[in-house]
Amino acid sequence: MTDETAARSAITATVTSPAPTPASAGTGTETETAETAETAAETQVTVVGAGPTGLLLAGDLAAAGVRVTVVERRAPARSNLTRAFGVHARTLELLDARGLADELVSRGTPITGLSLFRRLSLDLSRLRSRFPYLLIAPQYEVERLLERRARAAGAAFRYGTELRGLHQDAGSVTADLRGEHGAETALRSRYLVGADGMRSAARRSLGLPFPGVSAIRSILLADVRLTEEPESLLAVNGTGRAFAFIAPFGDGWYRVMGWRRDRSQPEDRPVELDEVREIAREALGTDYGMRDARWLSRFHSDERQVPEYRRGRVFLAGDAAHVHSPAGGQGMNTGLQDAANLSWKLAAVLRGDAPDPEALLDTYQSERHPVGALVVRSSGAIVRLAMAHTPLQRLTRVLATSFLNAVRPAADKAVGMISGTGISYGAPRGSHRLTGRRAPDLALREGRLYELLRAGGFVLVAPDGSDAAPPAAPGPVTRAHWRDPHRKALLIRPDGYIAWARE
Repeated sequence: MTDETAARSAITATVTSPAPTPASAGTGTETETAETAETAAETQVTVVGAGPTGLLLAGDLAAAGVRVTVVERRAPARSNLTRAFGVHARTLELLDARGLADELVSRGTPITGLSLFRRLSLDLSRLRSRFPYLLIAPQYEVERLLERRARAAGAAFRYGTELRGLHQDAGSVTADLRGEHGAETALRSRYLVGADGMRSAARRSLGLPFPGVSAIRSILLADVRLTEEPESLLAVNGTGRAFAFIAPFGDGWYRVMGWRRDRSQPEDRPVELDEVREIAREALGTDYGMRDARWLSRFHSDERQVPEYRRGRVFLAGDAAHVHSPAGGQGMNTGLQDAANLSWKLAAVLRGDAPDPEALLDTYQSERHPVGALVVRSSGAIVRLAMAHTPLQRLTRVLATSFLNAVRPAADKAVGMISGTGISYGAPRGSHRLTGRRAPDLALREGRLYELLRAGGFVLVAPDGSDAAPPAAPGPVTRAHWRDPHRKALLIRPDGYIAWARE
């Protein structure tokens, strides 16, 4: 298989309508008939993990009429403390396509500029999005909205239940589960998605490696109040010996992250607020009068990525597939975007709308694995710039930040990558130049594009009187028209990427 073929967009793998593959052909993963598998399966999809990634996936599948069960090791009670707290523009667009963005925005704090290393200012207000900012909103708020949606759509939940192992046969995958009182059960489904974090039981059950490195040890996290308000809503700086990051939750509390080169400690060693203050003064020049810490924690940051996002009927998403430095705040966002990519493909296959189910499901790997690798590299580059301490490393930081400050297109591209709005998927040779690109929120006579995407299907946008006839889409299609004069015809996937275009 060539690189070009491996990187093709999901829609080009399906809308060309290849002849259906007989169930007995190919890899042998479909030797059972769909009817037999449906009868045997207790649920169509098992999602392991009720974090943001698993919840978005479960909600999408349930909304598409798929029977889905979420298995979560934790009890249903949710703490108001969390590591993830930034929601980028592309993620807000995906939440908008689910009718959730406006409520989340009303509970968060938008930040239109990022200040890095006291030299570099990145202007998020230049993003061509309905959400030209980074929204400071804690992970528990994202989870609350996503779980509410998933439950309303009919997803089933099993909290206090641990995945102990799994095995596959020709038409299903069985999850071996243990409940909170030790009772062991088995849950059979057509597909299983491991969205169960860095220590994923699903990944371990598959025997897949998780190669990479522990990039930084003994990073401190603290939620505090400040006596003095920072000059910038979000500030990051590093001195070589230390780096620190401060961002507001919007309710009077601030998240602080800090690290000092000569203060590596075991993760189970308690954190004192004075330790956080000292690092902030070293990196930022002041501790802003930190006080009243409600949470103090210590962790290490890994950079890892699993080589296969799919193994037969099992998929990995979010931190189960990739982990990286918290720099750039891309972790939760990348996982949510994994889920949005996979959900419509699973739904299409389970509805019987995909002419070549295996080809469609394989595009999850070819589209999302390169994105995960990009995030690992880019977030790692940011934290290494923050940690720069040799003369050559510090010169590199000065040159990089000076270049981005001086060359606006380069800065805009960097912001696009961090925010997710600049991410595109590959397309076959000969495709229209827009194929595989993110679709902005187009103004249409029938409403905004991302409002129309709430139906969960494709959207065909065409001029009045157009005879545009795109290849058949593997799912329902909503037809819409440009509000202003336009010649292009676009077929847009359920995850907001352009599947086909014609002038």
